[in-house]
Amino acid sequence: MAENIRFDAIVVGAGFAGLYAVHKLREQGLSVQGYERGAGVGGVWYWNRYPGARCDIESMEYSYSFSEALQQEWEWTEKFASQPEILAYLNHVADRFDLRRSYRFETEVRSAHYDAEDGAWTLTLSDGSIAVSRYLILGVGCLSTAMKPQIESFQRFAGQILHTGHWPHEGVDLAGKRVGIVGTGSSGVQAVPMIARQAAELTVFQRTATYTVPARNAPLHPAEVHRVKSDYADFRRRNRKMVGARGADRLNPDPKSVFEASPEERRDAFLARWAEGGMGIQATYSDLRSDLEANTIVADFVRDQIRATVQDPQTAELLCPKQTLGCKRMCIDTGYYETFNLPHVRLVDVKANPLTHFTEKGLVAGETEYPLDVAIFATGFDAMTGSLLAMDIRGRDGVPLRDAWAAGPRTYLGVGTLGFPNMFILAGPGSPSVLANVPIAAEQHVDWIAGMIAYLDARGAKAIEPQQCAQDEWVDHVNAVAAGTLYTSCDSWYLGANVPGKSRVFMPLLGFPAYEARCDAVAAEGYSGFDITPA
Repeated sequence: MAENIRFDAIVVGAGFAGLYAVHKLREQGLSVQGYERGAGVGGVWYWNRYPGARCDIESMEYSYSFSEALQQEWEWTEKFASQPEILAYLNHVADRFDLRRSYRFETEVRSAHYDAEDGAWTLTLSDGSIAVSRYLILGVGCLSTAMKPQIESFQRFAGQILHTGHWPHEGVDLAGKRVGIVGTGSSGVQAVPMIARQAAELTVFQRTATYTVPARNAPLHPAEVHRVKSDYADFRRRNRKMVGARGADRLNPDPKSVFEASPEERRDAFLARWAEGGMGIQATYSDLRSDLEANTIVADFVRDQIRATVQDPQTAELLCPKQTLGCKRMCIDTGYYETFNLPHVRLVDVKANPLTHFTEKGLVAGETEYPLDVAIFATGFDAMTGSLLAMDIRGRDGVPLRDAWAAGPRTYLGVGTLGFPNMFILAGPGSPSVLANVPIAAEQHVDWIAGMIAYLDARGAKAIEPQQCAQDEWVDHVNAVAAGTLYTSCDSWYLGANVPGKSRVFMPLLGFPAYEARCDAVAAEGYSGFDITPA
């Protein structure tokens, strides 16, 4: 492999954000090279192939909007698309727009160092080769660095150990086996019912109960598909006005306060949302996400549904979450609570009985050994920053990104970081990212960055980076928005609380429409808040 290959832009990652970045920048006439550590496209959907893996955003929304032809030709089959279908979609996109020729797969970026004199980034790759680029575009994903469990004696276990975030591509035969799964976040909630269908015994190790509501997934009705496709532009326009860039048809909150409704009216309204499925229950009334007393009312309703579903009262109580509803990402499921009524499924409370170590035969929680053939860890991700900090990224004067972000990620608009010129982050900390419909959030970022690059090239500029005051004000703004919600009322991966030693900072920004308007205003003002270095 030749060394010192020079490009206008390098894109890291081949998920929704990276693929569109390669397409958009190539269309703009730039020489673009993409790198992806996986053997194919898909990002999070390439790696997460565990049983039951599925998106929690409706498929007609969780897709690209940049090509009307693509929107019309692709046929989603279910309300909530499964991992295989989303991966097939992204492979179709890669083929349709001939994106693979701009990628090197199974190639990891080990380091990226900025040379201020040259005004370029030098990347060292996993095969030892070197690439140089004026612009560095990081589309590495918010949920792509799996959290490894802190349990001793892995090597002693005679069985198989798996992680949902790195599921074997050939699949796993769990038939007739004693299976343990650690973690009851979204991955665990989706996997448990599917694994229970195969395993002879299933032990679920739960630290913190999660709120999960029925998905009510079903095949997409042709009439619904026709309704959306007959005016996809309006469908997208209405969704972009929503706080999460999705759900205009189902997630628009009732403007009424929950306290304006009688107990009977509340119950009927909650039951209607429960029967509809999806995350709409949070939008039943306007104050459920902002008022703690109001939130308790809907949380009590969900807990009542759990108690009515799970037959064993002790298990039901363990499954009832105690935290604010929505402070952690709410899950949607198919038969999760019903699974605990099966005779071969048991729940272990590892908050009261912590997991301590493996033995040759299984896992020990508290004083009890649980014999297992397969141990599955659904322990989530080092979210938002994990994949960025895993690379040796160094900006001006050799300052590592890890040092610049020691107290938590600091960005302007979630796009750029002071001291790291011409480095742009897609759907990362300080932007709506995981609190929004990621494909649409990624498109907005790519389009905006492409506009910035065109602006710089038209003026012959050498580099761009945030100003200190603009970055400081933006970090304060992100924190202030979070402080006005219930998101900060519990420990979550939004805060980095699932990673030992990680700074507790609320990383995503709530409110896609206001964010998009701010980005548009910054662009209209000649990218105010950024310093532009002339050639």
